[in-house]
Amino acid sequence: MITKRLSPKGRSMRVTFELPGEAAAEQVAVVGDFNDWDHTRHTMKLDPKSGTWKAAISFKPGSVVQFRYLADGHSWRNDEDADEQVRNEHGTENSLLRL
Repeated sequence: MITKRLSPKGRSMRVTFELPGEAAAEQVAVVGDFNDWDHTRHTMKLDPKSGTWKAAISFKPGSVVQFRYLADGHSWRNDEDADEQVRNEHGTENSLLRL
C-alpha cells in the first residue's frame, strides 16, 4: 500500500510505503532513482502492531520517481498500488509514482 500526504504548506509530499509482513523474512528496502538504487538508504521497519513493513520518505511535489522493493537482499518486488509500472533496462518493470 502507498499513502501520499502533502505537507500543510505544500513543500513536500510524504509517501508511506507498506508491505505485508510475509513479504520478507529479515529486511526490506525501498530503492529507486531517488536514492541511486542504494538498498542501504531507505530500509523499512517491521511494525509489530500491524505486522507490516513500513517506510516513509519525503519528496518534492511534482516529482516522478521509479522504485522497487528489495526483500532479504535478493528478491525484487513491485507495488501494485503505484501509479503505473514502466519497463526498465533489465527487461523487467519498475513501479512509478507521480507526486
